[in-house]
Amino acid sequence: MGEQSPAEKIDARIAELGDWRGATLAHVRELIKTADPDVVEEWKWRGVPTWYHDGMLCTGETYKDKVKVTFAKGASLDDPSGVFNSSLDGNVRRAVDIGEHDTLDDAAFVALVRAAVQSNTR
Repeated sequence: MGEQSPAEKIDARIAELGDWRGATLAHVRELIKTADPDVVEEWKWRGVPTWYHDGMLCTGETYKDKVKVTFAKGASLDDPSGVFNSSLDGNVRRAVDIGEHDTLDDAAFVALVRAAVQSNTR
């Protein structure tokens, strides 16, 4: 049997977490796929789910107290709904930290992913 695909590794990470972080990562992943059905999933840096479309869109890291979705070119994206709440001082990246009791604005998040795709495909 060959090595697992990136999608299978992400599935395994979600299952392995087995708590709110896994559910949150699964939800974020579904929103990314809704925003961009052609997104390519990768598994980078010893276990970080990463999504691409003509370049990196974002990563999905899990920590004890949050799921962090970092947009590679987030500083250049319009965020009228204020979804970005982390890494706000960086020159390039912006992130969304999602804690256990936080509610993600799904429509605004999907809009950010679509803006990231558009930024990469210009």
